[in-house]
Amino acid sequence: MLQLFGGLDEPSSGEVFYRGSSLAGRFDLDNYRSRRVGFVFQAFYLLPALRVLDNVQIPMLEGPLGARERRQKAEALLEEVGMTHRLRQYPNELSAGERQRVAIARSLANDPEILLADEPTGNLDSENSAKIMALLAGIQSQRGMTIIVVTHEAEVARMGHRNVHLKDGRVVARPFSNEPSSGKSHEF
Repeated sequence: MLQLFGGLDEPSSGEVFYRGSSLAGRFDLDNYRSRRVGFVFQAFYLLPALRVLDNVQIPMLEGPLGARERRQKAEALLEEVGMTHRLRQYPNELSAGERQRVAIARSLANDPEILLADEPTGNLDSENSAKIMALLAGIQSQRGMTIIVVTHEAEVARMGHRNVHLKDGRVVARPFSNEPSSGKSHEF
C-alpha cells in the first residue's frame, strides 16, 4: 500500500490519485517522490559512511539549496527531532530510537506534504516507540501534513486519527475492536 501511495508501484487495477491527478501516465513521479512524499522505513536506511548531519542532507542534494542552506536546514530538522547533540555521529554510534529520529528528519528534508511510515516503531522498545509516535503526532500537528503509518501494533494504530484495517488484502470493518465484524469487506 505504501509503495502505491509513494508512486513506487503501479496498482494491478484501479488508480491512485494525488490532488486530482492519477499517478499513472504522464504524472512526474520523480518530482512527486522527491518533493511531495517523505518516507520513513522500519530499517532506517541511513548511509553508514555518512554522519547524521550528512544523512539528513541526502534528499536535498538535487534541490535548489546551496551547501550552507542544506546544512542549516538539516541542523534545524535535527533540532526538531531532538538530535542536535548527535550531528557528527555515524549511524552505528546511535541507538535504534536515535536512528529513527534521524530517519524522520531526513524524510522531512524536502518539506513533503505526505509522510509514509512503514512500521516506524517495529525495531524499537516500548519507550522509544511512544517517543517516535509522539514525535510524529507533533510533526503532523505543527506542519498540518498527512502521515500514513503502517503498523501491526494495535497500540500504535490507536494513536491515529483514522484507522484502516487490512486483512488478506481487503479493508475490514471495525478495526481493533472486540466487537464482531459486520462481515463487510472491500477490495484494496
